[in-house]
Amino acid sequence: MSSSQVGRQGARGSGRAAPGRLVAVSRMLPIPAAEAFRLLTDARNHARWIPMTRVEAPPGPPRRGAMVTAVSGPLARRGAPGIVDRMRIDRWDPPGEGAAGVAVFTKLGPLLLGESQIVVEAAGPHRSRATWSERVRLAGPTPAAALVAPVLRAMLALALARAGREVRASRRRRPSRTGAP
Repeated sequence: MSSSQVGRQGARGSGRAAPGRLVAVSRMLPIPAAEAFRLLTDARNHARWIPMTRVEAPPGPPRRGAMVTAVSGPLARRGAPGIVDRMRIDRWDPPGEGAAGVAVFTKLGPLLLGESQIVVEAAGPHRSRATWSERVRLAGPTPAAALVAPVLRAMLALALARAGREVRASRRRRPSRTGAP
């Protein structure tokens, strides 16, 4: 299933989309799909890529039903309050033979509702295509989807760009597999 098909299916494959405007960003990563999926779906990594954000997630690999809390704000990384984004992992299916990996984080409030989805597809043995999408709305009667969408798009683009730079930098630091300098 391609990332566009997964995106159209919604969080649980029901064909029903969460309310809010869909924002999606894709990027090629120079690592196999399984490795990219593990990296991107471990919410603890997001604090490195998303500015002014701290993330609390259970230890160990992500799993269905796990709760994740991200707090964003000018001093959030120092423990100050900010915008709280509580999420539950409702789907965590790693990539398999010819199948994309899909993770869905359902946003539970108090301010942000909707879902975040990460889809990773193999693009060769050592490359993958990652698509991170958000369908988010603000709780309450605020019709701010038009204002939220550009911020989300910028955040997703920055997060995937930083993840890509991190992967490329770690590849440069590893010794050659052939033993040559």
